[in-house]
Amino acid sequence: MEPAPDTLASTIQALPDKIQEIRGQRVLLDADLAELFGVPTKRFNEQVRRNLERFPADFMFILTEQEKAEVVANCGHLAKLRFSPFLPRAFTEHGAIMAATVLNSPRAVEMSVYIVRAFVRFREMLSSHRELSAKLGELEARLDDHDQAISGLIRAMKALMEPEAPRRRPIGYITDAGDHTRTDDGSRQSMVSEKP
Repeated sequence: MEPAPDTLASTIQALPDKIQEIRGQRVLLDADLAELFGVPTKRFNEQVRRNLERFPADFMFILTEQEKAEVVANCGHLAKLRFSPFLPRAFTEHGAIMAATVLNSPRAVEMSVYIVRAFVRFREMLSSHRELSAKLGELEARLDDHDQAISGLIRAMKALMEPEAPRRRPIGYITDAGDHTRTDDGSRQSMVSEKP
């Protein structure tokens, strides 16, 4: 039973959204691959179990209960996994291609091309997000420098705006080493006459 062409097209378009990052690897779950290949998940996993030697740890791994719960909570299309007694299998890009060869159906071979393209598109999206994140980090650092410079300017302006404490003349008669008298403007003038 082949799915309708519009269903197949929508499944292919949604493929990059179904790629998840688990344990630091980008993976597709068995349910998503089975849907893409047009076989029930149970039959898909039977074929994988029969050919386990083709799926080393870097091609496929089984999720833990906690990972399963997290995936079910984050992905609405996987809600049916909540009540499944089996832990889902996660396939890396290479594992998904190997699964297509294990199924050995024309549709599986055709879909393997779309899987590769989806993983490539996912990598491109991640790299653009990383570049954007790096640029935002640079901008934030530059703004921090500007903020510090502006804070310094504001402190300097406040210091200039504060009036200086008026200088007060000391009270009383002050004598220096020589005899001085005060003039009308408050400055001191020496009273000692210069010798000719």
